[in-house]
Amino acid sequence: MIFDEFSIKTLIRPVADFPKPGVVFRDISPLFQSPRALRMVADSFIQRYVEAEFSHIGAMDARGFLIGSIIAYELNKPLVLFRKQGKLPADVLSEGYQTEYGEAFLEVHSDSLCEGDSVLIFDDLIATGGTLIAAANLVRRMRASVFEAAAIIDLPELGGSQKLQDAGIPTFTLTAFALDDR
Repeated sequence: MIFDEFSIKTLIRPVADFPKPGVVFRDISPLFQSPRALRMVADSFIQRYVEAEFSHIGAMDARGFLIGSIIAYELNKPLVLFRKQGKLPADVLSEGYQTEYGEAFLEVHSDSLCEGDSVLIFDDLIATGGTLIAAANLVRRMRASVFEAAAIIDLPELGGSQKLQDAGIPTFTLTAFALDDR
């Protein structure tokens, strides 16, 4: 199956003024409601990473869980969950970060990774990069390394992918939207 960026983009619904006025939210729900589109997205990531050298997949709460878990299953890799504050039951490491809406905290179980592990981290989109940079910082605090940050969508005008690259984290996305794309 050949990846078709245009058909994927048409299934990502723009929602104006959500969660606050002036923001265009990129809703991936319709993408997940199309078995063909979901297969194209998953297969694109699988083809990219099937022979890559990394040990774990990390997935961001909550939409990153959707694609991250599929890829972890298909590539037979352990899945590490990066959760919003207060959602994990055991000992955690916590990292604060800025979002486009304010400050937040990301947590991971402190025993999720160890020295020498390499992690491919997934989220649904890269906006300001805060969540993925926080995850990368948590990975590094466990003495592991970040292989790459991957997402379905990039919003390059918000600067997140550039911040990730400036922090030494390679990035990969399937598609990008300009802020004024409706």
